[in-house]
Amino acid sequence: MSEKLKVESADMPAGGWGSLKEVTNILFHEHVPLKDSRLLLKQNKPDGYACVSCAWAKPANPHPFEFCESGAKATAWETTSKAIGADFFERHTVTELESWSDHALEDQGRLTVPLRWDAASDKYRPIGWDTAFAEIGTALRACDREHVVFYSSGRASLEASYMYQLMARMYGNNNLPDSSNMCHESTSVGLKKTIGVAVGTVGLNDFEHTDCIFFFGQNVGVNSPRMLHQLQEARKRGVQIITFNPLRERGLVSFTNPQSPLEMLTGQETPISTQYHQLLPGGDTAALMGLCKAVLARDDAAHAAGDQRVLDMAFLQEHTHGFEAFEQSVRGCAWDAIEAESGLPRAALEAAADVYCKSAAVMGVYGMGLTQHRHGVQNVTMLVNFLLMRGNIGKPGAGICPVRGHSNVQGQRTVGITEKPELAPLDKLKEQYGFEPPRKPGMNTVEACEAILAGKVPAFIALGGNFVRAVPDTVRMEAAWRELPLTVQVSTKLNRNHVIHGKASYILPCLGRIEIDRQHGIPQSVSVEDSTACMHGSRGMAEPAAATLLSEPAIVAGLAKAALPPNPKVDWDAWVADYSRIRDAIETTYPAIFKDFNARMWTPGGFRKPLGAAERVWDTPSKRAEFTVPQSLQVDPDSDSRDPAALRLFTVRSDGQFNTTIYSNEDRFRGVSGSRMVLFMAGADMARLGLAAGDLVDLVTAVSDDAPRLVRGLSVVPYDIPEGSVAGYYPECNPLIPLWHHAIDSKVPAAKSIDVLVRRASLH
Repeated sequence: MSEKLKVESADMPAGGWGSLKEVTNILFHEHVPLKDSRLLLKQNKPDGYACVSCAWAKPANPHPFEFCESGAKATAWETTSKAIGADFFERHTVTELESWSDHALEDQGRLTVPLRWDAASDKYRPIGWDTAFAEIGTALRACDREHVVFYSSGRASLEASYMYQLMARMYGNNNLPDSSNMCHESTSVGLKKTIGVAVGTVGLNDFEHTDCIFFFGQNVGVNSPRMLHQLQEARKRGVQIITFNPLRERGLVSFTNPQSPLEMLTGQETPISTQYHQLLPGGDTAALMGLCKAVLARDDAAHAAGDQRVLDMAFLQEHTHGFEAFEQSVRGCAWDAIEAESGLPRAALEAAADVYCKSAAVMGVYGMGLTQHRHGVQNVTMLVNFLLMRGNIGKPGAGICPVRGHSNVQGQRTVGITEKPELAPLDKLKEQYGFEPPRKPGMNTVEACEAILAGKVPAFIALGGNFVRAVPDTVRMEAAWRELPLTVQVSTKLNRNHVIHGKASYILPCLGRIEIDRQHGIPQSVSVEDSTACMHGSRGMAEPAAATLLSEPAIVAGLAKAALPPNPKVDWDAWVADYSRIRDAIETTYPAIFKDFNARMWTPGGFRKPLGAAERVWDTPSKRAEFTVPQSLQVDPDSDSRDPAALRLFTVRSDGQFNTTIYSNEDRFRGVSGSRMVLFMAGADMARLGLAAGDLVDLVTAVSDDAPRLVRGLSVVPYDIPEGSVAGYYPECNPLIPLWHHAIDSKVPAAKSIDVLVRRASLH
């Protein structure tokens, strides 16, 4: 990983030979044998396993190869033949490992035995499972229970997640932050208050009936490549795809399907976006306001001419509330303000609105480009406003489609992983398990970080993830993390959260979802929920990396038995012996969602949980879909005090990563390889600052608090990016994000809009 930075033009389509080469490279790099590479043929299949990467939908009639480049990388990363033996920590102190890159840590291979940090030698030492559980349990029983944190990444199965939330609540709190707090909590808040469900309404079948798709802030080619199949099929039917994104991402420009011999042999590409609008980062509310304003103008003209209305008046009258106030705010908003805040000309927004007005069924697809802003919730509700104007929620081919990241992050919420007690069936849990669940709100991710900084958290338990690398304010958080009395990580691979650790630290290595999980010799299955709210079964197919690994349910059960008093209504051992019993318990807790869970979990395409909004049943106080009035068009409510010299940074993922997992330093879609320490800049900004390609710069957060935030040694890369904006990689730029810089109402870190100052690199 010490290659030299190389930058070249990148005009290739998503997919194609480049994708095939990347899959081959990762299989070779991870020493994945041929027999295990055949696992990919079972990925996302009804009789196979659910991908451990993104949460995109699994079709009932899958393609022969129902995996993408990103999914193949994730599978190879988990099924690698590399493993960390006992001798690894004999050779390396934890202090030494702190200097290693994210890639270098994970690239060592699978963790295989439980480990406990030894302060005297500064090394992790093997420890027996029973001893680890006993020591952790003893420590937890002595803790202030109100402030112990139970974090989970979005990868754990429905079964493990259900057990984990039950353990936390039986322990005595609702401190269940998860990775959703860092990405789509803005979705959960915004959709719940406007349409009555906290998830999207679009299903895979809607792609077959839509005639227009609006895309906001979602890089399909990197984050959910399998969606390109639906987009390609839609484009071949003549569906218009209109994209709003600061960068021209290759997956939204063109696609060559690796599963089409004709396309691979001829180089044929399918253009994806029919309009591509490079708005300013965070300019989404303003752009949507412009779209809505243009729709109203066309409706006014139609109404005056006696023609059919552009607005769906019957839908508005029967199904919505608050339209009049919203309409007034749109009419009162000046085009000058819309253009200034969105960075787009009026004509471009009117051209997009024209297509919308002529389309009978429109979908709104979005990602973290909407949610990770100070006004992230407002961005989501503005997209809802736009769709409601023409009745584009709750009919075939239409709806709202947030594209979730991790493979079961949505499902974890469904089975109770939430810090909000009002979202958990506490009365049902009380009845089912005979204990008094805590009623006090727990801590979300930002609040957990605040408590850690304040020295209030006695223990942090993590079911997966790389929390300290994923959260904002890296320097402050790492310093506070070292003061935690106890940290426990359930993990498959070594990561930064293991080398930045508490005063007592344990690593509990688990089976991966792709591995065969045998309990008493009997293979078990688990389940997940995809982005479209469908539940799927998943069978492990690969032999475990080591016989010493335990499954996530077994580890949760071991912790629970060690930390909690016995409860005759919770037989943790019986659940671990037969996961179908966990699913029976889930069905009892959530009968409306999981009726006949065990019987239905292998349904091709999954079984979908009830979504009232998809049927135009609105679970809101008014029992109607709610229009909302935006507070402001400004990207940041604090922007009145911003430094005039500041540029607006937004963080991005590369083709060579998934969340905090870095597979390589390669980002072929942006033409960058050899290093992730780069800063994408507009030519005009480079000229104004006297910078040239390859110059080294430091970034400093342009805020007035007393905590200096700095990232050193970024190489300038000229790029097609809106003037006044810069982009850098996540998580390398996380040190620049203040913890308090988060979305209003949802507290999602505002990683897509950080004011920074660019300085020539200082010599150190």
